[in-house]
Amino acid sequence: MDTTYSAGPDIHVLPSALPIPGLGDQPVNAFLVRSGQPLLVDTGMPVDREGFLDSLWKLIDPADLRWVVVTHDDRDHTGALRAILDAAPNAKVLANAISLTRISEEFSIPQERVVTANPGSRVKVGDRELSFHRPPTFDSPGTLAVFDHSDGTLYSSDSFGTVVEEIQQDFTDLSEEEFFHGFEVLNRAIAPWTALVDEAKFLKPVHDLAALRPARLLSAHGPTVEESAVPRLFDAMARIPSLPAWLPGADLDLEAALDAHESTAG
Repeated sequence: MDTTYSAGPDIHVLPSALPIPGLGDQPVNAFLVRSGQPLLVDTGMPVDREGFLDSLWKLIDPADLRWVVVTHDDRDHTGALRAILDAAPNAKVLANAISLTRISEEFSIPQERVVTANPGSRVKVGDRELSFHRPPTFDSPGTLAVFDHSDGTLYSSDSFGTVVEEIQQDFTDLSEEEFFHGFEVLNRAIAPWTALVDEAKFLKPVHDLAALRPARLLSAHGPTVEESAVPRLFDAMARIPSLPAWLPGADLDLEAALDAHESTAG
């Protein structure tokens, strides 16, 4: 785990990194929103569990956490989920039913602690309203992007992420060439089907998310992107299906990279 930092008013990033051999580092972020009914978006990697929990509970008392949004069930998004639910008795899980089913292969979550959401759903969380969307690129059928209408923040799950040589907190701290090169790598690597997709159908979720006019975009695998730069990421995403499949003749296995990272840390 790296040091937590702010991505906006009452938004705290809990950051880590996953080394991708031959390419660089993939950011791995979770996000805590402390205002109103406190909300956590994703729960880090298993390899970081103890450090993640230590960072989280320094930011909030477990009894105060009310919601845990699971954007999808991949291990780098659910690493500390069980421990958080054990420690935070008032927290409920917000996730897609497919993700919850796949999580249940490892442990069960009591039904009274679950609220399910689908693309198109809207959920009131205290004075905050969340809408749920299918992001343009994804590697799990349960993936949800989350838009917070109270402050204009889009939590885009894996989509809009990047791989970089040295992770930075803000989009403006990276060279644009490096960011967008890694952007094209990651968004094709997690969604190799983009080389086969109908481009018009692919563009619909891109345009739908852009129409929300996010004040900031927070990817689980990228730096903070503020309002003035957000449209450029939508433009870059719109080009993804026109690019060849990644990676011809090369080996890029994100699950294998996570296994290797956990083995090294262990």
